[in-house]
Amino acid sequence: MKRSIQCIAGALLVVSVVAACAPLVVGVVVAGTAIVATDRRTAGVQVDDQAIQLRLAGELSAAFKDRPVHISVNSFDRRVLLTGEVPDEAAKTKAGEIATASLNVRSVVNELEIALPSSLSDRTADTALATKVRAAFVNTREIAFNSVEIVVERHVVYLLGLVTEKEGKIAALVASKVSGVQRVVKVFEYASQEEVDRRRLTGGSAPAK
Repeated sequence: MKRSIQCIAGALLVVSVVAACAPLVVGVVVAGTAIVATDRRTAGVQVDDQAIQLRLAGELSAAFKDRPVHISVNSFDRRVLLTGEVPDEAAKTKAGEIATASLNVRSVVNELEIALPSSLSDRTADTALATKVRAAFVNTREIAFNSVEIVVERHVVYLLGLVTEKEGKIAALVASKVSGVQRVVKVFEYASQEEVDRRRLTGGSAPAK
């Protein structure tokens, strides 16, 4: 394994349904998968999320150069999810601190594992599993597709977005039933149906830091 960081930004822009399955990538693999063309973020917030991912990938690359780490960066509504592998607790803490201090980041969910970097075959399997989860979502009418992003690391599914509690429960249940999924982690922000409807119609979003 090459001893260098591989930081991936699963950036999401306003794109077609087909293009939404292939977010912007920095590195060698896709970190996250959005499942529809539009979501409950403004176009400006989507651009902010892209910028956060790119900038933070660079910051982490500089901080962990020549170390055996694999860190995936996803940002949704300026909330950052870190997944992947680092060698020790100190590295995990440092990565979280760097993410927290990065411009416009509202909060950080640090899901980094203390382990050797995953292999290319492991990441390929995760990408295939994300596709299966996405297909299950598409076939489930109760899920609000326009607010859910899927990230898969080591067969663990992370779900991001702004949803109602009901939507979040259904999304987690559907993902958990997909063959190969070992665990589902909800990284949702919850809101009332009224707030969700307002955000969908007006593109409202949380303010930047």
